[in-house]
Amino acid sequence: MAFQTVFKRYELKYILTPEQKEKLISAMSPYMQLDKYGRTTIRNIYFDTDNYRLIRRSIERPAYKEKLRIRSYSQATADSTVFVELKKKYEKVVYKRRLPLSEREAFAWVLRKKACPVDSQISHEIDYFIDFYGALKPTAFLSYEREAYYEKDGGDFRVTFDDNILCRQTDLDLCSSVYGRPILPEGKILMELKCSGGIPLWMTEALSHEHIYKTSFSKYGTAYRSLIFPEFRLQKLKEHKELVTNECNF
Repeated sequence: MAFQTVFKRYELKYILTPEQKEKLISAMSPYMQLDKYGRTTIRNIYFDTDNYRLIRRSIERPAYKEKLRIRSYSQATADSTVFVELKKKYEKVVYKRRLPLSEREAFAWVLRKKACPVDSQISHEIDYFIDFYGALKPTAFLSYEREAYYEKDGGDFRVTFDDNILCRQTDLDLCSSVYGRPILPEGKILMELKCSGGIPLWMTEALSHEHIYKTSFSKYGTAYRSLIFPEFRLQKLKEHKELVTNECNF
């Protein structure tokens, strides 16, 4: 099966209520259709340094930022296909490179246990990224339920709705079941508009009519601010307290 491996597009994000989602789907119905997979559960393992250098840099909103993750579109097995994804954003444009590998191959490569079995420009880019930051490790499991819509006329405009966005820092395994702590307020839905150019006029009119406005939202960034950083800070405070106690006792 052939998979798209290179993406260049704009990604615009909106937080909706269920009522707003239904109105937008009604407005979309003449132009778009739900993809063949229907409602799917997407699983991601994000990689970062020991001190979360990647996500700390990202939430500062620099002109250029990047992240690395391994993604599956169902509960994985060691032999099922997953995607190693290098995602970059520069001047509001998102660039994504990804390689389809087995779950076993993907983690062995990213964790530097084995070389990538595919020799390509994309594998070289990801190798450079990992070597530049050094010793990346799994830091978060993020999952969500997604509905994806595509244009009926074959255009590249895409709309996705994500809900039940969950995060955890244990059991970082794409072969495991879905559970974790929610990072969206109850009853809210994340909508993303993805396109290489402008948003269709009919969508712009629908957003305006429903008073829906673009926002800034990163799943990993939100998880870091609300869940990961408080735990990380608490752990560092404990370590500092233990160090001071030991020095005083000495």
